[in-house]
Amino acid sequence: MHSVGQVTPQSQHFAQPLALQSGASLRDYTLVYETYGTLNEARSNAVLVCHALNASHHVAGTYAGQVNSEGWWDNLIGPGKALDTNRFFVIGVNNLGSCFGSTGPMHLNRDTGAPYGAGFPVVTVEDWVDAQARLLDALGIEQLAAVIGGSLGGMQALSWSLRYPQRLRHCIAVATAPNLSAQNIAFNEVARRAIVTDPDFHGGHYYAHGVVPKRGLRVARMIGHITYLSDDAMEAKFGRGMKGATPNYSTQDIEFEIESYLRYQGDKFSEYFDANTYLLITRALDYFDPARAFGGSLAKAFAAASSKQFLLVSFTTDWRFSPERSQEIVRALVANGRHVTYAEIDAPHGHDAFLLDDARYLNLVRAYYDRVWDELTQAPGSEVAA
Repeated sequence: MHSVGQVTPQSQHFAQPLALQSGASLRDYTLVYETYGTLNEARSNAVLVCHALNASHHVAGTYAGQVNSEGWWDNLIGPGKALDTNRFFVIGVNNLGSCFGSTGPMHLNRDTGAPYGAGFPVVTVEDWVDAQARLLDALGIEQLAAVIGGSLGGMQALSWSLRYPQRLRHCIAVATAPNLSAQNIAFNEVARRAIVTDPDFHGGHYYAHGVVPKRGLRVARMIGHITYLSDDAMEAKFGRGMKGATPNYSTQDIEFEIESYLRYQGDKFSEYFDANTYLLITRALDYFDPARAFGGSLAKAFAAASSKQFLLVSFTTDWRFSPERSQEIVRALVANGRHVTYAEIDAPHGHDAFLLDDARYLNLVRAYYDRVWDELTQAPGSEVAA
């Protein structure tokens, strides 16, 4: 198996305003995306990859002249890999409000001539899906072979099946949930408060002050990172290991290995991620709840999901989006007579397992895409599709 090699981001500008769930709209916006593989003549082999909180359009391959620039799902996507780019045309899109190229808080608001900052409109999972659908229109792709995503990306994949059910044949949602629990919303709120109470935040307009609220970002990342790992994984990797041979008896010094790791993750994150983006994306997580419009009934919400087939994957030690949350989705789909494949992987890594090299997980995804491919090539006109 090989990497897709060096890749180059592309961009698509949209002049037509995008109506948002909040009632606001966004005009003159740009989406940055990457593609891997070749779109077939029938334009039927496209797979959309939806990213999670701090990821981007760069899902596979590397950038010229940049070391350690592998895409965040490079272990899953590429020639001969689970999502095989010798077969499928894979598209990764950076969501609106992000800080990796698509229009977001760091970009200029043409109405004011200044960066959007805190004035960037609140966006939702549904808004992202609508924007992605417009990109597919621009690429001339009427129907996707599949949509796949993990965590927040899985929510987008589910939303695709609800908003554009005729535009995808398969929905693959990994380590996700039909909505956030109160505990998850609480974690997001604490992280946001860490950011907005940083003296360098300046009400979200810190760009004009030439500063970055790094202290808040560090704490936000540390909080989030704790939730991505399982207790077993943290215990196995760090335990009660200490940095020094003896304690310093200090409340400020780094005493334990886990403290050092969390501070490292926080420092790294604060150097590349935008604080306003963090606020927007965590709020989009909070708002996602397709059952809300149906009196809390997920079964009624998924009556609209007429995609051919679904794959739901969860991990036993994922306590942020536990297997029970995926099972809620499975039950709602089964109640509507949808064809669902569900797998619960016994993995020790916690929520981050969907990004890691678990052979059972990768083989499961490979087998499912084999099925997608067989269906694609055996369909009428398969001599074109293949």
